[in-house]
Amino acid sequence: MSVQSPFTQPEPGGQAAQPTRQVFKPWVTYILMGFTALIFAGQYLTQSLMGVDIFAAYGAKINQAIIAGQLWRLVTPIFLHASLIHIGFNMYALFALGPSLERYYGRSRYLLLYFVSGIAGNVVSFYFSTYASLGASTSIFGLVAAEAVFVYRNRELFGKQARSMLGNLFLIVAVNLMLGLSPGIDNWGHIGGLLGGLAFSWASGPLLVVNWLPGGGGARREDQTLSPRMWLYAAVEVAVLVGLVFLKIVNG
Repeated sequence: MSVQSPFTQPEPGGQAAQPTRQVFKPWVTYILMGFTALIFAGQYLTQSLMGVDIFAAYGAKINQAIIAGQLWRLVTPIFLHASLIHIGFNMYALFALGPSLERYYGRSRYLLLYFVSGIAGNVVSFYFSTYASLGASTSIFGLVAAEAVFVYRNRELFGKQARSMLGNLFLIVAVNLMLGLSPGIDNWGHIGGLLGGLAFSWASGPLLVVNWLPGGGGARREDQTLSPRMWLYAAVEVAVLVGLVFLKIVNG
């Protein structure tokens, strides 16, 4: 994805237009938040009206159900939450991290990152945790990892800020993993999402180069990562994750 700085263009009659900045709208982030909120409303309604959370019953990460062939449970937990506080915390984190990542990663690559991280988190949880789990935090940890990779790979552009930014991200991860040691929190899912986001973003995350426009027209930051690569790495990562699931199922 190319992000272009504002620059002046001549208007008819020879007068220069005022510099304008195109406002980026993180639609994917908004859609993810809206869809997750809609699903949570469905969870609340079915729990209130029927006495059972239908969405969680058929979508949470439950190991025995996955072993029985319900592989969609590696994806659906991303959109399910256990309480208002749970969804509120995760959606706040998505709102804080998502827009900048969506801008620089591009909508398609950002969406791939979100899903690959979530799937990776649920696969690692499937391997190492016997408890049922749900929540978008698997994907959120993947976004944090992707942010760190983005800053590190483009540290020359960030200059002296890169070290402090990476330090802050490391502190966020460390604190949240420590909090994840509390009962009832699926820390294995967090670790899996972190590793899944790290792998995907390291392989296909943006690598920006600044190109100066002629005539003092400003600068344009161009992504040197080839677009088709993101689909290839996402497919490879998901294939490896699904293969690991089948290996565990076969070996018991």
